[in-house]
Amino acid sequence: MATTQRRNVAILSLALALNVVAVTVSITLNSLVGAMLAPQAAFATLPITMTVLGTAATTVPAALLMRRFGRRAGFLCGALAGGLSGLICAYGLYIGSFTLFCTGTFLAGIYNAFAQYYRFAAADNTPLADHGKVISYVLAGGILAAVAGPELAKWSKDLLLPYSFLGSYLALVVLALTAAGLLSRLDIPPLSAAQRAGPARPLRAIIRQPAFVVAVMGGMFSYGVMTLVMTSTPLAMLACGLKVDDAAFVIQWHGLGMFAPSLVTGHLIRRAGVLTIMLIGTLLLATCALVALSGIDLANFAIANLFLGVGWNFTFIGATTLLSEVYSPAERAKVQALNDFSVFCVVAGASFLSGALLHYFGWRTVVALSLPFILLVVGATGWLGYQRRLARRLA
Repeated sequence: MATTQRRNVAILSLALALNVVAVTVSITLNSLVGAMLAPQAAFATLPITMTVLGTAATTVPAALLMRRFGRRAGFLCGALAGGLSGLICAYGLYIGSFTLFCTGTFLAGIYNAFAQYYRFAAADNTPLADHGKVISYVLAGGILAAVAGPELAKWSKDLLLPYSFLGSYLALVVLALTAAGLLSRLDIPPLSAAQRAGPARPLRAIIRQPAFVVAVMGGMFSYGVMTLVMTSTPLAMLACGLKVDDAAFVIQWHGLGMFAPSLVTGHLIRRAGVLTIMLIGTLLLATCALVALSGIDLANFAIANLFLGVGWNFTFIGATTLLSEVYSPAERAKVQALNDFSVFCVVAGASFLSGALLHYFGWRTVVALSLPFILLVVGATGWLGYQRRLARRLA
């Protein structure tokens, strides 16, 4: 990679780390704050759902804005939305307003929507063969976040007593503004006029490609399953007699599972192939479900969430890499937008159902519901791999 590309990847990786710290703090605390402020227990995970809805609602406008004004301008808008989100959440918590708190978490989703494009931005102007590697390098920034996020949640939750968790949300403001400072130094040129005017197929032609279908399914269901299980994990642990610090510990290991493999995932994709890595990822997600169903001790929660994170990493990075094979530069914005919109619509449903399923049917039902979707991705990935092997033989 050229010096500018390496610098961009480093900036995007650090910016992602700050975003994931914020997300990890939110995952650890939002459902707990929701349980404090919500009018009914079934709505405890609504703040997390609002974040995901904010992400889903912003994916398409974010892609169009960045197509028009460039990556840096879009990423700065997202980081500033993240700072505003922390302020609104803190004030909503301070006055005891569940509605205002949920409004703040929706703005956090806007920040997250722009941050989802960090992985695509790393691949801009990078050879196709290097896409898996640079995407995984950006996601590797989450390793620091996996350690720092839960620790920040534990350190800041009692910082401004008697207002529990208030300090945590004010800390999110600082994180977002720091990310904005980093992103202001990003150097990714916008698409040239020639690239924007280049050949672009209609979406109906693109989505008929088998690789597109498998890539979107892999992204949707790996993220959806991860959200379904992870969102209810802190509440399920408290219901099983474990503590908030235990929940932070489990989320920390989950975060490490999500991001630590990124140091090698890109290299594994180049060596073993993208579909093989996706298939391994889905099998790890299935292993998570089996471990979670086998008991409710701290070890069960920790090991299951570790497998959940690693399975997501392999499947999601693989799906992103596979998606990058199916579009031209002129098609980039609309294909990326459609993919992320599809992913976060599923994630929004998973996060909302997670709390209701846990409340009415219990932890085992939440986990068991993930298995059909995992098996669907296993089947689709295996089918595409078979079709490609068959095409090579015929050639």
